[in-house]
Amino acid sequence: MTKKHFIFSLLFMAVRLSSFAQQTIEIATKNNVLILETDKDNTLLSTYIGKKLENTAEYPGIQALDKYKPGSDDLLNKREAYIASGSLNLMEPALTVSHADGNKSTVLTFSEVKTEQLDQNRKLTSIVLKDQKYKFQVTLKYLAYFNENVIEQWAEIEHHEKGNVVLYKYASANLTLSGRKFFLKNQYSGATREMRSEEQQLLHGIKTIDSKLGTRTNLLHSSSFMVSIDQPATEDMGEVIAGSLAWTGNFKLDFETFDEYYLRITAGINNFSSDYTLKAGENFITPRFVYTYSSEGKGLASRNLQNWARNYQLLNGKGERSTILNNWETTYFDFNDEKLNELTKDTKKLGVDVFLLDDGWFGNKYPRNGSTSGLVDWQYNRQKLKNGISTLGKEATANGVKFGIWIEPEMVNPKSELYENHPDWIIRQLERKEYYMRNQLVLDLTNPKVQDFIYKTVDDIFKEVPELAFIKWDCNSLIYNANSPTLKNQDHFYIEYIRGLNSVLERIRKKYPKTPMMLCAGGGSRVDYAALKYFTEFWPSDNTNPYDRIFIQWEYSYYFPSVAVDNHITDMGKQPIKFKTDVAMMGKLGYDVRVNELSKNDLLFSQNAVKTYNSFKDIVWHGQQYRLQDPYENKIASIAYINDAKDQAIVFNYHVATLFTNGVILPIKLKGLDPAKKYKIEEINLYPGTKSPIDSAKVYSGDFLMKVGFNPEVNAYRTSVVLKVQALN
Repeated sequence: MTKKHFIFSLLFMAVRLSSFAQQTIEIATKNNVLILETDKDNTLLSTYIGKKLENTAEYPGIQALDKYKPGSDDLLNKREAYIASGSLNLMEPALTVSHADGNKSTVLTFSEVKTEQLDQNRKLTSIVLKDQKYKFQVTLKYLAYFNENVIEQWAEIEHHEKGNVVLYKYASANLTLSGRKFFLKNQYSGATREMRSEEQQLLHGIKTIDSKLGTRTNLLHSSSFMVSIDQPATEDMGEVIAGSLAWTGNFKLDFETFDEYYLRITAGINNFSSDYTLKAGENFITPRFVYTYSSEGKGLASRNLQNWARNYQLLNGKGERSTILNNWETTYFDFNDEKLNELTKDTKKLGVDVFLLDDGWFGNKYPRNGSTSGLVDWQYNRQKLKNGISTLGKEATANGVKFGIWIEPEMVNPKSELYENHPDWIIRQLERKEYYMRNQLVLDLTNPKVQDFIYKTVDDIFKEVPELAFIKWDCNSLIYNANSPTLKNQDHFYIEYIRGLNSVLERIRKKYPKTPMMLCAGGGSRVDYAALKYFTEFWPSDNTNPYDRIFIQWEYSYYFPSVAVDNHITDMGKQPIKFKTDVAMMGKLGYDVRVNELSKNDLLFSQNAVKTYNSFKDIVWHGQQYRLQDPYENKIASIAYINDAKDQAIVFNYHVATLFTNGVILPIKLKGLDPAKKYKIEEINLYPGTKSPIDSAKVYSGDFLMKVGFNPEVNAYRTSVVLKVQALN
């Protein structure tokens, strides 16, 4: 062997050995880091998630400190970053596959890592894992948002085997946490009782939160959650992981404790009735799992998600929103041109931006005079609207307001022309009894013809009403008897339905990128961050009783920014209009009231309230939110929004005691202010003829307000108080 060949051989061996040397991969944000490392078997492990170390050179030392070693009777439980089934790991997998030859074993080992700095704030890390026996690979994607301290994680699965591969499970992410105890905060729901909170210690076994509903998939359980490590986190203390799956379809979240000190979170599409046949060369992309770590309690975790959403995910998250007068609770299905024209004048009188025409404006052969007929026959009803919806849009413009409209494009009444003419467009089992939810079935969005129909429905409305300024997109039925008349592989049905929906929304947004759209589903049972890519806001609940809404809106605030939350004042609840208005201001304000029936003082208050709201809404929408006093544990609920300059804050305070109480006894400590600044506090949004006991001339330091607090003087007679905190120049 020549000297040249000898040196070449040494270099080749060094390259081979280096490929098996320990790899340490940092997924870093401003304050936090996720560390991934390879072990001696070239398996990719998740070794650390938490606060960043000052010295990054110390990260490789973390893996050696984990002293767990399986014995003769122990399971081999590595902290794998993405667990495949069928080999050594017998815990709940992220991936289960049947290869082209029928083998169900997959072993993923590290192949390569690539990083791409997308901009100053975002860095994408792609880690390729391969099965050495098969031409099969998974690419783990980690998109880190530096300033927001948020990570999006997903998987891309592909193969080049001689035949098809079947995916039985295909999660977006595994996340392994270490600690002595773990506590899960999640929300469960039902119609008009959305986002009820529960928190529990995760003991032995698997806790699964999932949905198999097809549409309105958050109806029973939310696809967002928080996990506290070691002890239940408070608002400002404790380690927390907050996560949310960005997928509008069936989801599955598994929380599995193992070996006393570990919790594995597996998040992704629900594989229920959804075996996916993957062709050679096809790239299966899972939805994104969004999460953040906080070492300072649940409040910081919420603000991380809210800031990320406004900056990157929510459509026009940093922009403006419109206030709305909706006719639904004013007229229901009983209206005509004259009534609606009067309502557009009421919209102007009230001072809000948009008049929204709700359900009942369409259908002729089967008029939409109730919930049982006409749905999906999107021709304006010639009996009610003799001049059409185009004239309504022009009338609204003439009255100095904008015009919006309600649609429910994914659903169909059996009593409709479309049901008669296109039975193959409807999800159902022909040999089964049809079951209706709200007198509806669901259109088959796996069918491209149905996708075209829904897109054309929206496009035609825009053509008829060029002034259209708002769309309320409803979705009221679940999917029963799940079956597509045209889809070849029914195992793909639930996935293809959501792909079809997203395809329609992509087309709509490409042509009409700026028109605000509300995501509605008979309540907040459809909201997720994949949908909010297309919608500017969502409807939290059909329960608009303001007392209940305090709790509902409180729970949504753990994951979603207030600029996305629609809150309307309605006749529901016996509270005074001031209380209703103050609660609705804690997000995006709207009205569903009979303006012409308001008393003189209620109308005057409402007109002034709209002006007051307009003066501070930007702080509520885009400021930093601080939950000050929990309504579950206190007689008074309190929540604050503070602008980035920390020179203005809006603080909402609500009396939530069900028994008589003397009100606030101890002062409420504020958060997020500048301790060195001086502030004045003024009560705003007062009802006509009332006087505030708050001394607006008194000056406080931010330090005082955060350490000692302030008493808003809320009680059974002053049930809601809105405070404006203003820094002195």
